[in-house]
Amino acid sequence: MAFLRPGWLLALSAAGLSVSAWLPWLTTSADGGGRASAIGGILGSVSLPPRFGAGQVIVLLASVLLVLGAMVARDLFQRAAAAVAVVVAILVAVLTWWYFDTHVVGPVSAGYGFYIGTVCAAATLACSIWALVSSTRAGRLRRLPLIREGE
Repeated sequence: MAFLRPGWLLALSAAGLSVSAWLPWLTTSADGGGRASAIGGILGSVSLPPRFGAGQVIVLLASVLLVLGAMVARDLFQRAAAAVAVVVAILVAVLTWWYFDTHVVGPVSAGYGFYIGTVCAAATLACSIWALVSSTRAGRLRRLPLIREGE
């Protein structure tokens, strides 16, 4: 029987986070309107500083989360990959909040890409915690001694 595996759900939500970075995270109606994506793409009157910022780091960490999710799902260093995924997912959540706190000021508001990215970041955090708990439980179950009848 098929069941949900937290590693594949972690990889799926990380892929969603990567895709959301290309969508508009910032929008404005001032000076004719405009929008900006998390990776730094600008259209219209939104201005972002020309530097490597939180959006680009979010995309890089989302790709790391995708690989970690696949490692957990395929049982490759399952506990270690799940533990690292929790740390990276927390870092992505903090960076998402920092991006919002830094750029959403005055006439600039959050776009639909930001909300999709926030949901995906929360999903990566939840799935990575689930993966860590399930991999820890699986490790404990493997170490239990076998009890035979009649002994």
